[in-house]
Amino acid sequence: MKQFDRRQFLKSSAGLAALGSIPFSHLAAKPGPLSGKIKIAVKYHMIAEPDLSVVEKFRMLKEIGFDGVELKTDDPADANEFVKAIEETGLPVHGVINSANPDIVSAVNLAKRLGGDSVLVLASEDSKKSYDENFRHWQGLVRKAIPMAEKSGIYLCMENVRATFLKTGEGMARFIDSFDSPFVRSYFDIGNTITWTEQSAEHWAKALGSRVYKLDIKDRGHREFGDAKQKRKGITTGTDGGEVNWVSVREELNRVSFSGWATAEVAGGDRKRLTGIAGWMRDVLDLV
Repeated sequence: MKQFDRRQFLKSSAGLAALGSIPFSHLAAKPGPLSGKIKIAVKYHMIAEPDLSVVEKFRMLKEIGFDGVELKTDDPADANEFVKAIEETGLPVHGVINSANPDIVSAVNLAKRLGGDSVLVLASEDSKKSYDENFRHWQGLVRKAIPMAEKSGIYLCMENVRATFLKTGEGMARFIDSFDSPFVRSYFDIGNTITWTEQSAEHWAKALGSRVYKLDIKDRGHREFGDAKQKRKGITTGTDGGEVNWVSVREELNRVSFSGWATAEVAGGDRKRLTGIAGWMRDVLDLV
């Protein structure tokens, strides 16, 4: 069954009725080239099940079919609760989100404690500084953390996002290359390309190439897993009415033999919503 046919099936009444017994991944006729190479996860703060404990939330994600979860460094739960949840469920925390917090070293230590292998870093733009000044400022912050990151085996992954001064794929690649360290890589947010920059998602994927270590999965223009009001005008090549041309993005990721974590960053919700997100991720990444 081709990808288009699979989506048509899911929209039909028969397809919707069958979702309880047939996982999204079983609807593909054959594995896509990224199958077996990508593990899917969600951000912990996306889980909207307030009556569940941390352990119960981890257990639920595993039952849904997620391979892991990612935490913010300022998540309200105590780190010990996350350690306990990992031990009891076997669901890993693959990384932590430090965003624009200049204290990257502490985030590296937290990632190591939780058994993760990455820290998401946002090199935020100070509008009062020039491009070169912002570049040097964040170079200094990242360089301070590199020795601990290399010692701990933790990758410092730079995210492309509206608030950064690195607004092109080429600019992000130049920043990453300036460290000459294999532990500084890209956290490629696929949905943050078209909306916030002048370059397509596949252009970013090609410009970043093998620098990409992890993926954030979103499509702001998608009617269900995005926000159609935010869709950039004039975009006609997106999948299912969204902004991202997922076929082209997959081709670029496969070209550089990408393998690793892909984490959803969309509006979260309860178990039903999270189940839908897992299925959508497998669909756009063509995983089985």
